[in-house]
Amino acid sequence: MTDAWISRLAGLLAGLLVSAAALAADGTALLQAGNDLGDRASLQRGAQLYMNYCSGCHSLKYLRYSRMAEDLGLTEQQVMENLNFTSADFGEHIASAMPAEPSAKWFGKAPPDLTLVSRVRGSDWVYTYLKSFYLDPSRPLGWNNTLFANASMPNPLWQLQGMQLPELGEPDAASGERPVKALKLAQPGLQNPAEFDQSVRDITNFLEYAGEPAALKRRQLGVWVILFLAFFTFLAYLLKREYWKDVH
Repeated sequence: MTDAWISRLAGLLAGLLVSAAALAADGTALLQAGNDLGDRASLQRGAQLYMNYCSGCHSLKYLRYSRMAEDLGLTEQQVMENLNFTSADFGEHIASAMPAEPSAKWFGKAPPDLTLVSRVRGSDWVYTYLKSFYLDPSRPLGWNNTLFANASMPNPLWQLQGMQLPELGEPDAASGERPVKALKLAQPGLQNPAEFDQSVRDITNFLEYAGEPAALKRRQLGVWVILFLAFFTFLAYLLKREYWKDVH
């Protein structure tokens, strides 16, 4: 049994538990992200996508550029030239390029920090949210979201995904509102659906890492801890047999 296999199994079990909790909390069926913290290439792509499409509004104030470079196998030059758009030092935390006061005026409140969003909401929630934007002329910014209704942000990935339109169901008897029963792609983006799914999965993977950078090393160490405990149990068994052999 390899370290990577154990890491994937642990991630799958944790993801299932988080998804079940989210489903029980609000009754919403979440898509399975299927992300893997052991996939370094995915984490690198996710970092690139996050910095290009998300960091303009959202910070990662508990993660440093230097820590991200070390964990993701990136050089200081790669990070500073391709992933740092705020002129921050290599050892500083990842801040948003958007000033707080104007952003609060533009969006109603300042865009939140996303360092812990995966730990609070769950990776499946993040994955589903990023895939659930659709055009809605009634909203101030022209966008809405089936998972988080009336979200005060536009679709940050619309260029990659394209434009989605809602398919409405029958009017609700009490409110008269027509619920969104499905989304259809009305205008393709730069990526086809499979490519876009992978991009969203990469961003989700990166945000899960950002929420707990130590998880990369913790999962590796966990394998050796289990092996040590198994070996210690075997030694304890041999000691027990030696100690009690005269009694029996």
